[in-house]
Formats: sequence, structure tokens, C-alpha cells
Amino acid sequence: MRFVSFALGGFPLYGKVEGDGIVLPTRAYGTAYPSLRAAIAGGALHAFEVDPHARPVPLAGLALDPVIPDPGKILCAGRNYHAHGDDAGTPEHPPVFIRLADSQTGHNAPLLMPAETSDFELEGELAAIIARPGHRIPVETALDHVAGYCCYNDASARDWQRHSDQYTAGKNFPMTGACGPWLVTSDEVGDPNRLKIEARVNGVVHQSDTTAGMLFSTAALIAYLSCFTPLSPGDIVVTGTPARTEAGKGQDRLLKTGDVVEIDIERIGVLRNIVTRAGETPG
Repeated sequence: MRFVSFALGGFPLYGKVEGDGIVLPTRAYGTAYPSLRAAIAGGALHAFEVDPHARPVPLAGLALDPVIPDPGKILCAGRNYHAHGDDAGTPEHPPVFIRLADSQTGHNAPLLMPAETSDFELEGELAAIIARPGHRIPVETALDHVAGYCCYNDASARDWQRHSDQYTAGKNFPMTGACGPWLVTSDEVGDPNRLKIEARVNGVVHQSDTTAGMLFSTAALIAYLSCFTPLSPGDIVVTGTPARTEAGKGQDRLLKTGDVVEIDIERIGVLRNIVTRAGETPG
């Protein structure tokens, strides 16, 4: 099953994707679970009740909200692919950093290039969305805590990222972390360690790998992160980005206004955004 968060007329909504539309929950279900995060926390995704009287919302061209607009935590792994980490060696523990909720954007919404940067680039990643809370979760059962998966573009202002040995400044400008297009439930995704992942700019492949190339698997990351912070329903674990192709290196890696950026992950879908400079009106 696939679930999305979106807004109509300024009202936040969520629903289940069926065909080329979004079906809405019944009033009773929506009252009990007023957000996708609440439905996840209530263990109610697989019991989603479709309102038979509500017309499906067409998906085509709709700008979606981040899958989870209001996560308690967004925990990200850095340099977590073999090819990406070759020049730095394999770390004993995964480098991790935090994104803030208001740094996110959704599918078909602008990816906002900060006015303060001249070094803005994409990072295509798999994200896991937590369902069951846990602290010190064993790696063997870590995936049992996952509601589902989505694509993530952890776009980064590299010059700001280099201001210190912490990634925080370069990772938290508004609307730079694209999350979407939807949550695909974990039963439909299957093994998250065997997914093809590709990132494209204007149709040109900048990253191409499989999640089997991770240094620390999704389960290992969840187990590690849950040691120092309890994980809660709706928390997002972003698992790191692969190395770049030759087309995605040098000056060609830099994003510019109008670029169409796509993160494509097998069994999940394609997350699409158009780069817009902060302060400009999208074309």
C-alpha cells in the first residue's frame, strides 16, 4: 500500500494511493487518526478505511507534502556506501546528523536552493519511516519497527556544510530535504537491502547503485540510532547516498534554477522536484 500527505485549500490531508488518485479516509478513521503519523502510531495503516462518498483526488501534477510533515526526528547517515566512502575509509560507526522537520519539501514541490549558497547538490537516498517505538532495538528485529519506505533527496549546501566538521548548517535550509513521493508499506518493499537506487538531473544519471552497497544496513542504522535516542512512530531514518557517476562530478554536480531532479528507487517510485532559487517564483 502507498500513502501520501498533502493539502487542499490549505487543509492538511492524507490518504491512500489507488491507481492515479488518492482515496480519503472515512470521517471516523480520520477523527481517530488525524494525520499519517497518527495512523502509523496507532498501527492502523493496514486497516485504512476508505470513504466511499469522497471523490478520489487526482495525483497528476499535485504537489504533495513530505510523507511525514511533522516527524519527531529525522536522523541521517553520512558516507554510508562503499564507493562513496572509499576515499575516507570505512568508519567503525556510522556518521550521523540531524535534519529538522521544516527543512523538508514534498513531491512535485520546489526544491529550494538557498540564496546563500553557490554549491548546491542532490543526494538520493532511501528513507525508513518508523512504526513501532523502541530503545536499544536489536539489529535482528530492527526492520519489524519500520512502517514503510520512501525516497529522500538530502540536498546539501556544500559550502555551508564545510563551515565546520558538523553537517548541520548545510543540511537544514528550508525546503532542501525532499521526502516522497509516498510511503510504501514494508510488506510491499520487502528487503530494503536489495533495491536499485538512481538519481537524475534533467534525465542525466548522477547516481546509480543498489542499497546492497551500504556500509551499514537499514537495520544496523536503526539499531545504532536507537541506542542513543528512542525512536518513535513517524521518525525518519535516512540511510545515506551512493557515489556519483562521472556525469555527476565536478561542476556538473551543481544544481541550478529550473533543474528537474528525480530520485528513483525500485519498488518505491520516483520523487520529483524542480530546483527554485530562494526568493524566486517557480517557473
